Amino acid sequence: EVQLQASGGGSVQVGGSLRLSCAASGFTFADYAIGWFRQAPGKEREGVSCFGSGENIPYYVDSVKGRFTMSKDNARNMVYLQMNNLKPEDTAVYYCVADGRTVYSGTYHCEGPVDMDFWGKGTQVTVSS
Repeated sequence: EVQLQASGGGSVQVGGSLRLSCAASGFTFADYAIGWFRQAPGKEREGVSCFGSGENIPYYVDSVKGRFTMSKDNARNMVYLQMNNLKPEDTAVYYCVADGRTVYSGTYHCEGPVDMDFWGKGTQVTVSS
């Protein structure tokens, strides 16, 4: 059974930092696409950062480039999202996601149109001014 357990969310002020972690199990981590999505109240779900299967450089949505860094540890089945210089518009529930299809890039997985196969429970990030 695929399991994705995200943690590390919280409340910070503008300009602050948070590091999200995701513990993955139940699948061959190194072979899967993996990423972070977010959903703010009243807004559509958005792909924040994604690695395609076998990729070492992740995709980032424009709004987080230069502020967020996604990394993964294949040996520990962990994926991380370091979020710096947080803004109020980053407030959302963040989800760790995975997908077993190997033909698509991180850009494709994050931008859609096909949903990622597996979703963990989200972790709330709140940025206040």
